[in-house]
Amino acid sequence: MQSLGFQRILSAAERAPYEAAMQRSFPGFRIERWNDGIRSPVPSQQWYRVIDYIEPLERNRGAFGLDTSRTVVLSEASARAADSGLPAATNLLALPQGPSNPNGMVIFLPIYQRDAALSNSAQRRAALIGFTTVAFRADELIQQTLVAGHMLDQDDSSVSVYTGDFPTEADLIYRVGPRRPANDWSATVHQCAVRFNGSKEISQDISIGGRGWKIVVSTPSANLPADHLGSLSVLLGGILATILAGLNVHMFVARARRVENLVTLRTTQLEESNAELQSELSTRGRIEQALLLRERAIECSANAMTISSAQAPDYPILYVNPAFERTTGYRADEVIGKSCRLLQGEDIEQVGLNEIRAALREQRAGRAVVRNYRKDGSLFWNDLFVSPVRDAQGVVTHFVASQYDVSETKRYEFELETQASRDMLTGLANRYLLKDRLKKAISQASRYGQSIWVLVFDLDRFKLINDSLGQAAGDIVLKAVANRLKSSAREIDTVARLGADEFVLVLPQHADRGMSTDVVQRVMNAVSEYITVDQQDLHVSSSVGIAVYPTDGTDPDTLLTHAGDAMYRAKEAGRNNFQFYRAEMTARANDRLRIEAELHNALARSEFELHYQPQVDLRSGRIVGMEALIRWSHPTLGMIAPLDLIGIAEDAGLIIPIGAWVIRTAVQQNIRWAQSGLGDLRVAVNLSARQFAQADLVEMIAATLGEAGMAPHLLEIELTESLIMTDVQHAILTLQQLKRVGVQVSVDDFGTGYSSLAYLKRFPIDTLKIDRAFVRDISTDADDAGIVAAIIALAHTLRLTVIAEGVETDAQLIYLRSQGCDEMQGYLFSRLLRADAFELLLRKSIAQDAVTLH
Repeated sequence: MQSLGFQRILSAAERAPYEAAMQRSFPGFRIERWNDGIRSPVPSQQWYRVIDYIEPLERNRGAFGLDTSRTVVLSEASARAADSGLPAATNLLALPQGPSNPNGMVIFLPIYQRDAALSNSAQRRAALIGFTTVAFRADELIQQTLVAGHMLDQDDSSVSVYTGDFPTEADLIYRVGPRRPANDWSATVHQCAVRFNGSKEISQDISIGGRGWKIVVSTPSANLPADHLGSLSVLLGGILATILAGLNVHMFVARARRVENLVTLRTTQLEESNAELQSELSTRGRIEQALLLRERAIECSANAMTISSAQAPDYPILYVNPAFERTTGYRADEVIGKSCRLLQGEDIEQVGLNEIRAALREQRAGRAVVRNYRKDGSLFWNDLFVSPVRDAQGVVTHFVASQYDVSETKRYEFELETQASRDMLTGLANRYLLKDRLKKAISQASRYGQSIWVLVFDLDRFKLINDSLGQAAGDIVLKAVANRLKSSAREIDTVARLGADEFVLVLPQHADRGMSTDVVQRVMNAVSEYITVDQQDLHVSSSVGIAVYPTDGTDPDTLLTHAGDAMYRAKEAGRNNFQFYRAEMTARANDRLRIEAELHNALARSEFELHYQPQVDLRSGRIVGMEALIRWSHPTLGMIAPLDLIGIAEDAGLIIPIGAWVIRTAVQQNIRWAQSGLGDLRVAVNLSARQFAQADLVEMIAATLGEAGMAPHLLEIELTESLIMTDVQHAILTLQQLKRVGVQVSVDDFGTGYSSLAYLKRFPIDTLKIDRAFVRDISTDADDAGIVAAIIALAHTLRLTVIAEGVETDAQLIYLRSQGCDEMQGYLFSRLLRADAFELLLRKSIAQDAVTLH
């Protein structure tokens, strides 16, 4: 034999995952074909027949991974095998994997899906998985057989072997000796014709896999005595037996039956030969020879094989071959006499075993894939084939079992299933599985008139964690969130990860009660609990969008899209909240996508500008600084709101270059005002979470100050309270580095977050900014007034400056002065101004020496 292999049937959709799975064991593996003598990738096509297993590999490496679906001679034989369910042989062909492309033939044995209906050719084609193949080197097979039988000892004899039912010289496989005419093909499978016309010639027809072979032996009559004709006929039968026995060794799915058929065929040939030619060999000797051949074939088999008694209920084992010992770890003496259930151990409730038990009980052939266990307890999967052996009276005396290890195939199947339906990091359902389950939930809800809530969770400022602590820390957070979502979900719910930091929760309605936002809040609370990463406590909140079936959509794609639109609205509303979908959100989402696309070119087109709001000292009335805020003057949409701009820039990954532009422009503008005699003013710039997590933030700020020549203390960096509390250790380290450069640090929106006074003491900050939400009602709300007074007192105790934002009325101003607030900014004094208008305000205030505050 040249090779034993398996050719797998694949569809176009299965090609990519199959190649990826094979590349884990065979790097660089891909499905290829021969193209003008060169291996090249197979273009995309509807289906493939791939050689994905071949032994021995080293001798046949040139065939491994080839697609044979376009090879006509192979396709014809494989089609016959698939339709008939029987082995089918090719015509004579050159074997491409041989050392010198020898003539040979390939026999295909179809492999079908387990438990599939196989009554007709259409059903067999539908259930087809692939083919076990055996490739023979025809000339070597015939040569070795004839030499072993001493048929080449006579120099004037001629032996010719042809292929085909009506062969010609073009169909010659092998010849030794002088050419003889072959014009009388009257032999059949079971008959030999001997012609005494000056020479003697014997011809024998053999059918192998549906292909006819013909063997012709010619010799002068003097050299072929009558008593030798019997031996020669027996040897011709031996050629047939040798070829069939070779197939019998490797085609495990029909092994026992083929052994029995071989013995029967040999016996018939012997009886005919003895009757016709008075052979010297006895029937007993022929049977013993056939049994010895069977024993050797089983001993050499690569598959684990057992012979057991037909005695129920244990069917004790009588024989195991060496492959059984290698596969299971059991020695022969450890299993002889034991029940054939030995390898299943306690794992007896297997579906496949029901088929095997039925086959033993009904004394018929049976096949199933089962779990077996080695002597050391390790699991392996077996494709088990059991066949009965009958005596001359037809009574079943033994069972022969062939076991093919399919553990690797099972592993591939599991990996492919996991890759196709599960998120590899969290184990949650992926987008494909999510849509499938959501589709089924919709079908169920439609049948019973129920609703479904689809929740899209997006983690707030997750990119900050990834950027500051690294991807490994981000993965820990994602796994923790996934586990919390699974713990919060009911058995009927589906939890999925769409990618990055986005999760989906599908909540079908219970039959006995409706839906409630309490469920949503409970899940959000579970997600927001602290997560410890490298001994750091991280707080991760989430923004949630909700779409409801059937109100907001009746198919998975629409519901997921609308839930995503609602999630973006939750982010715009300040994060850490949930929003139900509304129709206008779709238009807003489309506008957002358009703005995000145009934002990429806004810097290059110089569409950004800075506006400034003065900060006034409440004691002197002088302008001591200003806050610089970015504005986007869109050529068609006009001025884009700052909240929209910053949120979209963060999501699009553009906040870093835009933030650097803001710092650079504000510093350069401040230096120009100082150089024109308007004095040294402090300019405040806001930093986003992504900027604060930027690895080279401090170096960038220091370089910008150095290039412009501005004193570092004239730059104030504003950070929100929630931003610095997300990762306290990183915040303290970065703030300390900023302080070493010399810049000022202020905490914006103080009092609206969840800061700890203990952490506040550790932060190296200079200024607290009171949020406008508290300033707005200080003249009418005693609680707000008390909060403002407490913040001012706290800041002064910690030797910090206090700035009040959003001051718009005289009553607010009077109260802030009475409590000792240091500075203010707001519409009472000035709105945001362009650079030129702010410069005029500065010159006017200098001319008056101080501004007048009413």
